[in-house]
Amino acid sequence: MVEEINHDRRRFLGTAAMTIAAAQLGMIGSAEAQSSKAKLPTIKPGTNTSFGPLKQIDAGVLNVGYAEADPVNGPPVILLHGWPYDIHSFIDVAPVLASKGYRVIVPYVRGHGTTRFLSNDTVRNGQPSALAVDTIAFMDALKIDKAILAGFDWGARTANIIAALWPERCKAMVSVSGYLIGSQESARMPLPPKNELEWWYQYYFATERGRAGYEKYTHDFAKLIWQIASPKWKFDNATFERTAASFDNPDHVSIVIHNYRWRLGLAEGEPKYDDLEKRLAAFPVITVPTITLQGDADGAPRPDPSSYAKKFSGKYSHRLIKGGIGHNLPQEAPQAFAKAVLDVDGY
Repeated sequence: MVEEINHDRRRFLGTAAMTIAAAQLGMIGSAEAQSSKAKLPTIKPGTNTSFGPLKQIDAGVLNVGYAEADPVNGPPVILLHGWPYDIHSFIDVAPVLASKGYRVIVPYVRGHGTTRFLSNDTVRNGQPSALAVDTIAFMDALKIDKAILAGFDWGARTANIIAALWPERCKAMVSVSGYLIGSQESARMPLPPKNELEWWYQYYFATERGRAGYEKYTHDFAKLIWQIASPKWKFDNATFERTAASFDNPDHVSIVIHNYRWRLGLAEGEPKYDDLEKRLAAFPVITVPTITLQGDADGAPRPDPSSYAKKFSGKYSHRLIKGGIGHNLPQEAPQAFAKAVLDVDGY
């Protein structure tokens, strides 16, 4: 496994005030970083617009592109994005956590941004267990034994899977939309019509017309999902286009289509993940400390918090984030998301 990493310390680019704050507070020890009472610097959505130069590392079947914030010796926090989003969902969260002494790492999931497959022969597989194995391989490549995992959408599901199957690798977790572990068998069960309507794009992707449509109108499709999933979020075109650039990855369409077809049992997974999927199909209880979050204006399909509370046996709490917050919670409410990470570490 190639581990040629540029270890030059690079900071996230943001406003001058946040940069100064990160520099002044970046050397705070892990004791403060782990204190739930530590006060966070105030950050408004959209304060930052870009990360510093990205890094690349070979990990498992991928060469993973990722952003990283100082200090490199701080307690690691890995932030996991979903679809149709990318690392910019954490553009304001990352410098806040870095300013409190955390080493913040934000990788592109397979099929997004600068992440690439190492071999042309590797199956372009989007099944949930494969994405979780990617994250474990990424941690191994960076020599991170245990980290706080925090994510939303696909990223929350990945965090859930790791916390359930490899709890020794997950110190604590923040999960938007709660407990998201599923199985092909459970996905075959019909839902009431209103709920099925919310999954329209999943059925669209099940068709060859849907694949062709997503390939032709990738950016337009993603923007529509943003508008539906976050109906009160008034994002501007520049904000969307920063993320949409990551969909130009050559494997993006294949990964997205396979992910949703696999969920419906319309696409095969890889046999090497069969045992993991079998364990996940039992809906394992998560034992690591967890905070689940939900925006009060989330337009995406999601379970009711009361339905999954008992799936967390460790210290646990749920928070409803108010103010018209939609599905892309870390980008819409970075202060609340960062506070959840800090607080769950205190658990």
